[in-house]
Amino acid sequence: MAIDQADRAEEQLRAALHARAAQVSATPPAYGKVSAVWRRRERKRRLILAILAALVFTTADGVALWALNHANTDSHIIFSDPKPAERPIGGLTQP
Repeated sequence: MAIDQADRAEEQLRAALHARAAQVSATPPAYGKVSAVWRRRERKRRLILAILAALVFTTADGVALWALNHANTDSHIIFSDPKPAERPIGGLTQP
């Protein structure tokens, strides 16, 4: 008895789904149009992203070069020692 009810419920569900599927009318060219629109948007998105990345990279390089160009030459710490360095001889430094 339970099997008959399960079979009947399955048949009713199958009939309902077939009736619903018969109401749907998708034209074949609609997929091509939607797909073309999607591909165009994807290309545009990637192009904008590439341009934005190049712009950020170029701006960062420009700011860094500008900062290096406008740096004070007298403020370098590495080469500001007026006394020459002593050379070690045999591992010992000479006074």
